[in-house]
Parts: sequence; C-alpha cells; structure tokens
Amino acid sequence: MKKNNLARIGLLGAAAGTACLLAAGAATANGGFHVLGVPDANPRFGIENNVLTPSASQTPAAWGALALTNPDATNGVTHYGYNTSNGGPLTQAANEANKTEPDKNVYLTFAGKHYLYQGHEGGPRGYVTRVNLDETDPAKRVTLISDKDASGNAYPTIDGITWDPFTHQLLLTAESKAPTGGVFAVSLDANGDAVDGKATRLDALGSGGFEGVQNDKDGNVWLVEDIGGSGVSGGKVPNSYVYRYLPTNKADLTAGGTLQALQIKRADGTPVTASQLQSNPSDSFITDLHTFGTSFRTAWVDVHSGPGTYDATASAKAAGATPLKRPENGVFRPGTDFREFYFTETGDTSLSSTLPGRFGGVFRVSQSSPSAATGRISIAAVGDAHHSGFDNIAFASKDKVLVVEDGGDGMHTQRNELDSGWVYDVSEDGQGDDDRAPYGVRWLAEGRDGSATFDAAGGPSYNDGDNEITGIHVSDGDPTAGGILGAKVPDVRSSAWRTFWTQQHGDNVTWEVTWSRR
Repeated sequence: MKKNNLARIGLLGAAAGTACLLAAGAATANGGFHVLGVPDANPRFGIENNVLTPSASQTPAAWGALALTNPDATNGVTHYGYNTSNGGPLTQAANEANKTEPDKNVYLTFAGKHYLYQGHEGGPRGYVTRVNLDETDPAKRVTLISDKDASGNAYPTIDGITWDPFTHQLLLTAESKAPTGGVFAVSLDANGDAVDGKATRLDALGSGGFEGVQNDKDGNVWLVEDIGGSGVSGGKVPNSYVYRYLPTNKADLTAGGTLQALQIKRADGTPVTASQLQSNPSDSFITDLHTFGTSFRTAWVDVHSGPGTYDATASAKAAGATPLKRPENGVFRPGTDFREFYFTETGDTSLSSTLPGRFGGVFRVSQSSPSAATGRISIAAVGDAHHSGFDNIAFASKDKVLVVEDGGDGMHTQRNELDSGWVYDVSEDGQGDDDRAPYGVRWLAEGRDGSATFDAAGGPSYNDGDNEITGIHVSDGDPTAGGILGAKVPDVRSSAWRTFWTQQHGDNVTWEVTWSRR
C-alpha cells in the first residue's frame, strides 16, 4: 500500500510546523534527526542571505580575510581565502586578489585540540590550511600547513581532501587533466602539525581530474573523477570514472598497488564502455541508469599496477571502464561496514541539454565487502531541473544524506535559483511512495555575498562569480581507523559530531552548523 502524503512528509501536528512542512517537506532520521524544509531557493538577484532550516543554526568557523599565522608572503599565500601575489586589494576591485576557494573540509582532533583542514581550489598555487576551532583570537586561528611539494615547488590547486589514518597523511586531489591532476599527501604528526609541510605526489594512483577521495576499512583509496566531456546536444558526453586503489601496503601508498576503475554491465552482461557512450551519448543505458528502481551489475577492472606516472583517465578508458556524467564526491554509508558507497553525479549543469542523465543524481555502489571484485549500482536520488549540480556529500545519520549543489552561474540564471543543500532519505522505502525515488528536503538555500555579487557582475575573470556550496562534512574528529567516515553512525545532535560547509567564492566563509536537539 502506498503511504499517504501526510505520513510521507512526517507531520508533527503543530500548526506552524504543519504549514512549513506542507510547503517544503521534512526529513526525520533514526534517533530523531529532524529537518524542517526551506520552501524556496534564493533567486539570482543582488545580495542574498543564506537561509537555513529552522532545525539548524550556523556560525562562521573561518573567512577569507583571516590572515595566516605563518604566511608564505613571497608567494602571496597570506590569507585563508586570498592569494595576494598580484598586489591587489582583497576584494571588489578590478585587480582584486586571487580568491583561493577553500574547498572540502576534514575535521580531526589531535591531543585534545579540534582542527579543520582544507585544500584550496583557486588561485595561482595549491595550499592546505588548518583552522584551530578552539582559538578565539582570529589572528591566531588559521595556520598554513603546506604550499610546496617535496622539491620546494608549487603544486596544483586542491579540490578534495581526506584523512588516511593508516599512513597518517592528508590525501589531497588536484582536479585537472593528466599530467597535472592527481593525488598528493601531506604527513601530520601526533599533534596535528605538518611533519615537514611538503606535499608528495602519489604517482602510483595515477594522474587525472580526481576530486572525491575516501578511505575504506581495508586501506583502499576510492577516487571520484570530475572531467567534463566534449559538448553535444547542449550537454556533455560521459568522460569521468570512479576508481579504487588497492595498495600493497596500506601504511605506505608509495609501496605499490593496483588502480582499478568501475565497470557497469548491461542487462545482457556486456560492459558499458567509453567508446559506446561517447559515440552515442543518448544511449538508452544512460536513461535506464538514471531511472529509480533499476540496478546493474558492476566489476572492477585493473587500470594500472606498479610504479611510474600514467594517465588514469586514458588508462581507464582503455581498460573498458564505464564513464559517467561528472561524478564528483563519494562517501560510505554508515552502518553498512563499508559495503555501500554513495557518490554524486553533477550532470550537465544546463537546462538546454537534451541528453539523458543531464541532471545527474546520487548513486549507490553495493558490494559484499569494500575489496570485493563485483557488486551492483543503482540510483539513490534522481536529479531534476531543481535538484541538480550535485557536488559534496555527507551522511548525517544512517539513512539521511546531505547533498549540496554546484549549479554554476549559467544554471543559476536559467532557473533563477542559487544553489541549495538537500537531505535525502536513502532507507529502503525512502521518503516517497513505494515506487518513487526519495525527494529532497531543502536544509539550505544559499545566498550570494557582496564580493561574489561583484564578481558575478563583471569582476576579474580569474575569480568565480556566484557563491557555491561545497565541503559539506560530518565527523566526530576521530583520527584513528575507527573514525574513517562511514565507520560510525553519526549523531549530529550530539556535541561530539560536528557539521561544516564552505560558502565558496566571494568572501569564502566556512560555516559550522549546529542542529536542533529536539
């Protein structure tokens, strides 16, 4: 029997709450995690404030104009969100400083101190910062962890970041085509300080446009690639892969191993390949893959083994892996013993695209174990014109996943909506009727600050325009193997579990979200 609408949106019975829920929906997680929906996205007009669910509040953890306690002034690495090497003012000028765009967040506790680490996606060079969440003096709050490689040179700008407890390193990803992109590592000591501040390229993991990076309990490193394919029919052909690196020694990622890529099989058991999808980006398989209720067998194919540099994207194509429409980030679902991996797919970020899968979605890879050779893939949340451009992802409970958008200025204009953050229920029945995909409950309607508005209206081309939601992150800060994301079921109502997101571009503010404990 199908659930009726009142049961489906979980009405609380209070008059005010009922009105809000009817307008925007609600999500209720195990243990009482409850989110009242924000009814509408912000329009793309002028300066707009962020609008959060009444179920949460937020405070700034760091902002772009914060000076670093240990700057590299020679190279302009002087502020949390700005590189000042061009000599311009920080913001809202024709020659303003490069905005470095702090991206994905990693929350860790070391020696009783609470830290937030981030790589920086924009500007003339990559670097990694650490926010001391216990420090109340802004002048002492943000530290430079690394902005040089092992040879003392700049390394690429950084998109993804995770903590590898087996190597005691921050793993960083550079989202650029080979030979620039790839995976870098920065070692930390027991106090959370940089050992030498030098980032080492991990050649064995390949060179590609990696963004998402995540460990599993076996010490494997999962990578999600985001490289847009060639344009066609208003969209782009599938051109990016999901990878898994199986190290020979999980405590030393330079000791060798095998990079694999995900291959999806058609109903008849034959593999779906890049040559098929790139020659026919309207292949009916893409429609089926993005249809809720479908499921396809998967296998991992070897891309490369041993040392040496190589193009991971080209090698995955040659190995017969299946490309997707800009997958970006992934995380393991808690409570599954690393048997379910969820990743976002951004899609074409254009309403003019006529291609199947143009709005992307959230996908689930299910396996008997994280190192299993085979599994299945299915779509867990289906994108549409108003739920698209999915980027970062984090679980707030066993069944509730937070997904945030990066639609870009073009799509913002097309739909007159800035980005939103969503909650999806990925339990067996979801939030929809039995035969429908779960629907998203908006927990965040992102605004646009004055600096981003200036850039969107014609600021220097080297700085992006509208604000973007990125870096959604939920963690209790445990730096041991038992604290790998997905190992524990989060309780965001508890003070031990903390939630962060970054309002990228513009003023580059990173926010901490506090959820209602009711």
